[in-house]
Amino acid sequence: MKMKFKFLGGADMVGRMGMTMEGNGMTALIEYGLSPTKPPEYPIPAPRIDYAFLTHAHLDHCGMIPQVCGKNRCDLFTTPLSAEVAEIMMYDTLKIAKAENYIQPYSADDIERTMKAVVPMTYDDEITVDHLDVTMLDAGHIPGAAMFKFDCDVSTIYSGDIHTESQRLVYGAKPCDCTNLFIEGTYGGRNHPPRKETEAAFLAKIEEVIDRGGTVLIPCFAVGRTQEIMLLLRNLDYEMWVDGMGRSVTRLFLDYPEYIKDVKHLKAAKRKFNEVRNTNSRLSAKKGQIIVTTGGMLDGGPVLGYLNYLKDDPKSAVLLVGYQAEDTNGRLLMEQGCVKIDGEVVKVECELQKYDFSAHADHNQIVEFIKACDPDNVIMMHSETRDMFLPDLEDYNVILPETGVEFELDV
Repeated sequence: MKMKFKFLGGADMVGRMGMTMEGNGMTALIEYGLSPTKPPEYPIPAPRIDYAFLTHAHLDHCGMIPQVCGKNRCDLFTTPLSAEVAEIMMYDTLKIAKAENYIQPYSADDIERTMKAVVPMTYDDEITVDHLDVTMLDAGHIPGAAMFKFDCDVSTIYSGDIHTESQRLVYGAKPCDCTNLFIEGTYGGRNHPPRKETEAAFLAKIEEVIDRGGTVLIPCFAVGRTQEIMLLLRNLDYEMWVDGMGRSVTRLFLDYPEYIKDVKHLKAAKRKFNEVRNTNSRLSAKKGQIIVTTGGMLDGGPVLGYLNYLKDDPKSAVLLVGYQAEDTNGRLLMEQGCVKIDGEVVKVECELQKYDFSAHADHNQIVEFIKACDPDNVIMMHSETRDMFLPDLEDYNVILPETGVEFELDV
C-alpha cells in the first residue's frame, strides 16, 4: 500500500519537528514541536488528524501537540513518562508566551484535553491503528524516548531522536530490520569524542575551579541532561545544588523506574544534591561549589540570576554541556564572552568551557545504525547537514525531504 508523507517542520533543520502520514482514509501525525527561539517558531499548520504519535518530550518534538490533540480530540500514543514530562513543557510554553507577550499557540484547556487523549504505550507494545500494526521501540536519547515501527506490507521505522550508545541515564537504541527508515541526522559530519574522555576532562575542570576558590555553574536542559550530569557528579564531595525545572523532571523519572538504566544511582544522585526551593535556598546555592540549573541555553530559568551573581569572578567557571542554538545567550557567550540580562549586554569574566554530552547519535553511529537496520529507503530528517551522510550511504535510496513537500512510499 502507498502512503503520502509530508514534513510540517524539522526536515532540513533541528527544531519544530512534525510529519503527517496519510493513506487509506486515515491521517496520522508524528510529533509536533516548536523551536524555542524569541519569538518561538512553529511548524506548518496541521490538517485534520485522526491519530498522533509522540516520540519524546523535548520541546522541539512535543511543544505544539496540544494545538492538534486539544482541538482534534485524537488519540495520542506515547510512553506515560513522555506524556507527563510533555505536560510540564506545554504549561511552561504558555507561561513563557504570557511573560514575553507572545501569542499563545493553544490554551490550558487544549493541554487538559491532550492529556486525556493519551493512550500509554511502552517498549515492545504493539497496537493496531486502522490498517497499520504499530510497535514502540526504545530510542535511547532520554528516559521514555521511543521509535515507532509501522507494519503493513513492509516495515517503516520513525526514529525520533536517538542515541545508540548507552549513557549513565539510559541504554542505547538497538537497530531493527525495516524497509523504510526515517532517521534523525543532527550530527551529520560530526562525531563525539569518547564519552569517558569528556567525563574525565569535565571532572578535572570542576576540581580545578573549586580548588582555586571558584564556583562551577552548569547550565542544563531540564529533561535528560540535568539528570545525566547529576549522575556523573553524584560521588563528588562538594556542596552541590540543583535548581529549575530539572528538579521536577527528576522526580518524574523516579516515578517510572522502568525507563531508567540504574534507578538506584539516580536516587543516590538526587539525595546528594541540595534542591533550591525558595529565595533563601537560592541565596545559599550562590555560596555553594557546584550549581546545576536550567536553562541550558542561558535564555531563561534560574541560570541568569546565578550568572549575574558570578559574572565578575574570574575564579568561577561556566561549563556548557549542551547545544547552543543561534540567537541564544549561550551562543552569544561562546562567541563574544557576554550575555544579555534584563535587556542589557554584560561581559562575563568567568572561565568558559564547553563539553560534548550530547544525547544524539553522532555521524558514524547513525551510519552504523542504518546499515544494521538494512533498509531500502533512508529518509534523513532533523538535520542541517544531511548531505554529509550521502557518501557513506551510496548503497541506499536516500531521500532528503523538504518541509511542506509531499512524497510517497510503499508501506
